[in-house]
Amino acid sequence: MTILVTGSRGRIGTTLIGLLHEQGFKIRAASSDPDELVLPDGVPDVKLSLAEPHTFPDALAGVDSVFLYANSSHIEEFIKIANDAGVQHVVLLSSSSVLGPDARNDAIARQHLEVEEALASSALPCTFLRPGAFATNTLYWSWPLRTTGAVSLPYPGAHNDALHESDIAEAAVAVLKDPALRGGAYTLTGAASITFAEQIDQLARATGRPFTFDAVTPDAWKAEMAEYVPAAYADGLLAYWRSTDGKPVDLTTAVEELTGHPARSFAVWAEENAAEFLK
Repeated sequence: MTILVTGSRGRIGTTLIGLLHEQGFKIRAASSDPDELVLPDGVPDVKLSLAEPHTFPDALAGVDSVFLYANSSHIEEFIKIANDAGVQHVVLLSSSSVLGPDARNDAIARQHLEVEEALASSALPCTFLRPGAFATNTLYWSWPLRTTGAVSLPYPGAHNDALHESDIAEAAVAVLKDPALRGGAYTLTGAASITFAEQIDQLARATGRPFTFDAVTPDAWKAEMAEYVPAAYADGLLAYWRSTDGKPVDLTTAVEELTGHPARSFAVWAEENAAEFLK
């Protein structure tokens, strides 16, 4: 079985490739810029941009399963070419945001929802992984924490579930290799519901630095992030954080059910990644 991994430069894709390689699976690592990939010995790369359909045929030729990042821009072409290539299974890295009551009007959720719907209406067997918040999202804080010791937060008391990338990758391995798990939709969450302020505290403990936060208005945060976060995405994030301000998020046991162990805590992630906040 040959598994095509999209998003191979990202943390989840990199971790997944390492796990599959260790277990002896035949992998093809896909990226829009394969020259930038650092891969285990013997893992071939291929150019694949989900925004460029002309890259699909070569990337999908001879592939049995695909680990797919959600990009709705050319999903119908991707599905057609995957079908023509004989792909037997697609594991989609979706988002738990698709379960929200206003998902279709949220820029982040809509992207994932459109891909889910296209795959579900196709003949391709598919499995949806729906993670909540990524622990790696806190890497956006690394520069302000390194340089000023503080980060701007519009909702310091907003909760999230801070899911470790290794738990997502291990869940993906499980559904890729076990036919009995195919066809499901799994909502993955971290070990606990944790606020942004608590995450700052845990990063401070992991690094030994006196990190803190500056409470700012939503408009001030949006202006500060305008260069990095498109306005529609910023609005979606702010709306979600407002909805979880002071309200713990729901947790699931899907990580443990798929991987055989409980989800890793944010404290574990902070210890493992402390160097990113000290450079």
